[in-house]
Amino acid sequence: MSTNYKIVNARIINENRCFSGTVTVADGMISSVEEGNPSTDDSGFQVIDASGLLLMPGVIDCHVHFREPGLTHKADMASESRAAVAGGVTSFMEMPNTLPQTTTIDLLEQKFELASQKSLANYSFFLGATNDNISEIEKLDASNVCGVKIFFGASTGNMLVDNAIVLEQLFERSPVLIAAHCEDEAIIQRNLQKMKVQFGDEIPVAMHPQIRSEEACVAATERAVNLARKHHARLHITHVTTSKELDFLNNETPIEEKRITAETCTHYLSFCDENYAQLGMRLKVNPAVKTLQDQEALLNGLINGKIDLLATDHAPHLLSEKNQPYIQAPSGAPMVQHSLAVMLEMWKARKISIEKVVEKMCHAPALCYKIDKRGFIRKGYYADLVLVNPNVPWTVSEGTVLHKCGWSIFDGFTFSNKIEKTFVNGNLVYDKGNLNENFYGKRLTFNP
Repeated sequence: MSTNYKIVNARIINENRCFSGTVTVADGMISSVEEGNPSTDDSGFQVIDASGLLLMPGVIDCHVHFREPGLTHKADMASESRAAVAGGVTSFMEMPNTLPQTTTIDLLEQKFELASQKSLANYSFFLGATNDNISEIEKLDASNVCGVKIFFGASTGNMLVDNAIVLEQLFERSPVLIAAHCEDEAIIQRNLQKMKVQFGDEIPVAMHPQIRSEEACVAATERAVNLARKHHARLHITHVTTSKELDFLNNETPIEEKRITAETCTHYLSFCDENYAQLGMRLKVNPAVKTLQDQEALLNGLINGKIDLLATDHAPHLLSEKNQPYIQAPSGAPMVQHSLAVMLEMWKARKISIEKVVEKMCHAPALCYKIDKRGFIRKGYYADLVLVNPNVPWTVSEGTVLHKCGWSIFDGFTFSNKIEKTFVNGNLVYDKGNLNENFYGKRLTFNP
């Protein structure tokens, strides 16, 4: 039986407003949202005095890699969902490059079953597109699966879709959103061969953005956009990294009506190619972190609406795996525990408004994917909520990291804000460092 809560004296950030108010939670749902502190009967509620705290919807991270099944030495649904709720993330959508790769509906449903037994956060999973599984994609139910993931360029087993006929079929027939990793594989391989000639086996990681180059990103994004326009498909471009890709996106149409949407990620707003010298292979991610000018353009694109939402591409690896020569070192970094904290630092640095942070991390993912009754603080919605203390400094260290891989790209960084409480479906699953593992998240549903 879940506890009913009344959260009073909160500074509520929701739907482009910031106001002092009270939110009541009953039977896992938001039962009222009121300005001020109405003197109503508190019986039956556990009252939480949120004086000095920010109350916002739970973050929806629509791009993570939790590594289960098959790669659980570096992450699993239990460990990463705990890191998620500790970071204010109440729902996630996970990618198909596990072992085995999630390329059939049977394997997809096995993941949902795993999550129902392990995940503290709400969840959905992408089916992976291949050159030969269009019949599986056509069977997907858009009301209970978030989408299909396509790699235009990647080193992920057989999930590189390079058959032109299959691409046309996918964009013509997919009943669900198509999330596209846009890097052109031929351009990447050409660049890599040049670097091998120049550096042999000792390619510096600083060459990563020249190998996985702007040209590779722009070419694949243009191809995906052209396919989507031709077939009137629902396309979502994942992890945009270059200013030139913004030319394919528009900010004149409301997100609910867009057929082509896009995301960028926390690390592309936090780092640029100047940081490779300090961070080394820890900053090796795909697509590559680009220039300072790209970083600034991405933030502007997020604010002006060309980029619709913010995700993490949380992709943990062990440091022993990362600390290898360039070719062997896997790409990806753990992000899900610190994404909200990062964006709140940007708010405090006056780079972005707090209302925009909530829009891009909470509201927009719900609108983009048409998630049912989540992403907003509204009566009748699931009580996925986060309370943040905006004025508590703390430093990221091995002892504070909940990612199973045990490290963070923000190791040693001192944040000036701290996640205090996280509610998932009205259950207090994270409270000042303590995790409540008596409740599991729910499968996300959608209104296509």
